[in-house]
Amino acid sequence: MANKIVTFGEIMMRLSPPNYYRFVQTDSFDVTYGGAEANVAASLANYGENVYFVSKVPDNPIGQSAINHLRRYGVKTDYIIQGGERLGIYFHEFGASQRPSLVIYDRKYSSFAESQPTEYPWDKILDEAKWFHFTGITPAVSENAAQACLDAVKTAKNKGIIVSCDLNYRKKLWSSEKANEVMSELMKYVDVLIANEEAAEKVFNIKAKDSDVSQGNLQLDGYKNLAKQISERFDLKGIAITLRESFSAFDNGWAGLYYDGSKFYCSKKYQILIVDRVGGGDSFAGGLIYALINNYPHQEVIEFATAASCLKHSIIGDFNHVTLEEVKTLTKGDSTGRIQR
Repeated sequence: MANKIVTFGEIMMRLSPPNYYRFVQTDSFDVTYGGAEANVAASLANYGENVYFVSKVPDNPIGQSAINHLRRYGVKTDYIIQGGERLGIYFHEFGASQRPSLVIYDRKYSSFAESQPTEYPWDKILDEAKWFHFTGITPAVSENAAQACLDAVKTAKNKGIIVSCDLNYRKKLWSSEKANEVMSELMKYVDVLIANEEAAEKVFNIKAKDSDVSQGNLQLDGYKNLAKQISERFDLKGIAITLRESFSAFDNGWAGLYYDGSKFYCSKKYQILIVDRVGGGDSFAGGLIYALINNYPHQEVIEFATAASCLKHSIIGDFNHVTLEEVKTLTKGDSTGRIQR
């Protein structure tokens, strides 16, 4: 029986130059759609869950295209509001070798950012839901979005729904001080948190001791201490930390850590050659939610989430187009990439 899961955030049009061109070189853009919570919804729908994505898009063909993109991959769009002036856009330039990827936002005054908190009937939306997910990007978009997010988590808590959050700090959207103020209030209603070392430091001023991702130096004990501090501060049921070693735009080490308040669970480490990094963290969140809501043992939870995200790095676009069976195969140790026939 599929679980009803609700995610809330902004879906945007993504414009990327083809062939690793830089923005200043390109004469065309490849078009797709994505956004943190939409990406999570797509993963969960792909695994067979009953997922609703909540947002607001303009009532025009561009907004309808975003809705159609979600529907194409099985995401329910019943609670997407249509209205306002524009769909948010982000421009994505693929990095290569030592040149990092680059994202430029064009999302001010979007339909979602301008939406009113009262437009979202959370009691109805969350009826019979088992899980609600949002990220730190959503409250950063606007004061209205932050209030809508707070209304949602309060309603979810009153209904006994599990709430998860991916901290996802974006310096182009707000300051560390504002993020700390808003997220500290929202965290009162969060059960499961997903974070990395940068977000934890920028939002909550908690640092992973003796680790430097830019130098490929991750100290596991420092991350365990980070997870424990955050868990205790906010009385969490669980916290997952992603462990990324960035050697170049193409070459990353990737692993995950899960802490349930009493015990740590560490995944195997993958060496990944990246095709598209955007959505990697969201695919981790989708895998984590799927494994937790289906009562996987905690070691299997972190293995599933990490493997799902490992595979996403091989796929162009924001969404993770891998099957449940493909993720399970990787968790069992088949990482050769040999042709399947």
